[in-house]
Amino acid sequence: MATLTVPTSSAAIPGFLRNRAAAKLLALAAVAAVLVPLVDSHWGSNAWPHALTVDLSKPLATASDWVIDNRDSHPLFLYFFGYISNAVVLAVRAVYLTLLAAGWAGVTAFGALVAWRLGGVRLAAGTAIAFLACGALGMWVPTMQTLALMAVAVLASVAVGALLGLAAGLSDRLDRALRPVLDTMQVLPAFAYLLPVVLVFGIGVPAAVLATVVYAAPPMARLTALGLRGADPEVLEAVESLGATARQRLLTARIPLARKELLLGLNQTIMMALSMAVIASVIGAGGLGDRVYQALASVDVGAALAAGIPIVLLAVVLDRVTAAAGTAGDGSPRPRTIGRPYALAVTVAVALATRLLGALDWPASWSLDIAEPVNRAVDWMTAHLYAGVPVVGGTADWAGHFTTWILDPVRSGLQWLPWWAVLLLVAAPAWLIGTWRSALTAVLAMAGIGVLGVWEPSLDTLSQVLAAVAVTLVLGFATGVAAARSDRVERALRPVLDVFQTMPQFVYLIPVVALFGVGRAPAVAAAVVYALPAVVRITAQGLRQVDPAALESARSLGATGRQQLWQIQLPLARRSLLLAANQGVVLVLAVVIIGGLVGGGALGYDVAFGLAQGDLATGLVAGAAIVCLGLMLDRVTQPTERRAKKGA
Repeated sequence: MATLTVPTSSAAIPGFLRNRAAAKLLALAAVAAVLVPLVDSHWGSNAWPHALTVDLSKPLATASDWVIDNRDSHPLFLYFFGYISNAVVLAVRAVYLTLLAAGWAGVTAFGALVAWRLGGVRLAAGTAIAFLACGALGMWVPTMQTLALMAVAVLASVAVGALLGLAAGLSDRLDRALRPVLDTMQVLPAFAYLLPVVLVFGIGVPAAVLATVVYAAPPMARLTALGLRGADPEVLEAVESLGATARQRLLTARIPLARKELLLGLNQTIMMALSMAVIASVIGAGGLGDRVYQALASVDVGAALAAGIPIVLLAVVLDRVTAAAGTAGDGSPRPRTIGRPYALAVTVAVALATRLLGALDWPASWSLDIAEPVNRAVDWMTAHLYAGVPVVGGTADWAGHFTTWILDPVRSGLQWLPWWAVLLLVAAPAWLIGTWRSALTAVLAMAGIGVLGVWEPSLDTLSQVLAAVAVTLVLGFATGVAAARSDRVERALRPVLDVFQTMPQFVYLIPVVALFGVGRAPAVAAAVVYALPAVVRITAQGLRQVDPAALESARSLGATGRQQLWQIQLPLARRSLLLAANQGVVLVLAVVIIGGLVGGGALGYDVAFGLAQGDLATGLVAGAAIVCLGLMLDRVTQPTERRAKKGA
């Protein structure tokens, strides 16, 4: 007797629909087939419909007027913001007066002895040379002002970032909730929130410190969360089997296992805080940033470089000293160092001797003037490299080709598409690598740009960001791989990356404009220079942390170096590579304001115009649109935790 076979549900499904990505795309196409005709019949055009926009200029102007009217009388300002402002001023002033009281010799001796205590003679010599170079450039007092401001800002940033990262690392719900907050803190251009910060705190040190904390805390939070979530499950399970409480597991296992990520977060926080020195000078921070800003206002690249070099030297010293402090107690061999009591005694003796001799200030006769030769070098570069270079063409030709072949087609393509097609293009990749929630978030973020009434300039900015991110990731991943596979390359790149990340954008902005002209190409170049170091560092760090046992097993099976890279290191370092891509996106967006100052136009120009004119509506709306772009790009490029685990 024949048996009737009923096909199972899985067998009845066409083969291509069993693929999760194909099923998602088909579902999205079905939704689009229903909604697009309805939407197009009501608001059919390339530009965002005017009927779907909201004018925020009036409420923002009202809020600005309220703050101005109540700043000196309302309890919120008197008993909350006022106390915060006073605490910041007292902390910065205390550090600054201590540095001045120690004198140039005392500060140099203290820095060198601390470096000797933590890292040995070579680090001590490098630290002493860095401080002496700051004085030789005639920037001793501004350097102490910046050091005092940055010391307070970095401590506050590390405290805030560590607490946020701890919460995100221990709770999936808090991690999801904090992601848009951290995106907003890091992507919102500093110029956009300088105006509301100044409205609340006024021009001066408190506003500068708080603006720096907003910008510098997110890397510490992200890397802290990454380290806590990436802790070895077997170690955590072993600790739990011994009866350890949640608090004991955190203190004895999770945090020690996340040590490298915590140190990298501290490094990134220091670098970003120092990179804010010039922008903070716009609202009265003073110090080296103010010298850079004044020099560039008069187009004096040499004087700007003389003030920018100490910023780099401070960053390098703090980076090396904190890295040396991080190796203490990890079992690695350490050089012979000086004892703590002797270091303190020598510092006090040098400071007292300097005071008795009346030589607290750096001697003016020991200063060097580098402004004139630097300006001559810039003039030579402009005259010989801008145009007419045989075979390869001048830098102006490169900028023109990049604009014509890449930037213009991308911008034209985005602006040619109907607005609903742009939303579909955003939804597709976000859903493919994530969930419907991440896709919905990306679509709503992009739609929010249209609601704010800045659709066209946002697409212009998006074209520049996409080009800059593509160049950054290609160069960053390639360089990070080279640094991870060679200690010599890593040591050679380290000072270069320090200079790129800590040199204020305003310092290299004029040489970039001199070489590439004014336009969107130099804006992209400035963004690449700024975002590249973080991508390289995080990529190299992730590849170096791949389990050595996995690599040894691959080598024992005869795998070549290339096979080990593509089949072992890159897959196992996936989380770090995704974080590197995320940081590349947000850092490019963070510097998009600089592009607006050199002809990039679009949202960057609107933010700068709003700050310059005191127009809170223009500046904040453009800044909010940049945040929406950042949120959208984050969801499009970053898979959700559940999706990442499935793909691991």
